[in-house]
Amino acid sequence: MSFFQRSIRPYISLWLLFAPGTLFVLLLWLFRDHPNLAIVKDRSFFPWQFVVIGVAGSIATIGGVLDWKFHRDPLKLQLSKKERDAEAAALGLGGLPMFGCLWLAMLSARPTNYLIPMLIILIYTVVAISYDEFVFHIHRCGKTETRYHRMLVFGNALAWLAWVHFIFCT
Repeated sequence: MSFFQRSIRPYISLWLLFAPGTLFVLLLWLFRDHPNLAIVKDRSFFPWQFVVIGVAGSIATIGGVLDWKFHRDPLKLQLSKKERDAEAAALGLGGLPMFGCLWLAMLSARPTNYLIPMLIILIYTVVAISYDEFVFHIHRCGKTETRYHRMLVFGNALAWLAWVHFIFCT
């Protein structure tokens, strides 16, 4: 077993859990002078959607970290390679492109140009998450693990909805 497989690979999914929130805050700061983000620069008013993104995203991240930690306990069920691949596909091919589309739409003068790609990515992500839940988790998960998954999935979904609302309704 290589150093990468033994030391780094188990932590990639943990690092990816923190990527959306960290990137969102970092990009808001880097693009604070962008005209579409002038509402954020004025510190007297902070969009309620960003508060929802922060709270729901934090719940999702906590759920993801708890699930990650749950699977590191040798007494608990370890994930199979197929399950790890399914989760990575949902995150890597769904979550990351969605984040990119949302960010580009937020900065765009014509955010509606991103609606079709967002919907395609959303459909893919829902299918990938459903596959993971119905193939690997439906008969195996107990109450604790199910709670972590719900925190992760519904927290991210609520954050996504708040971000879409900010882009298209403000």
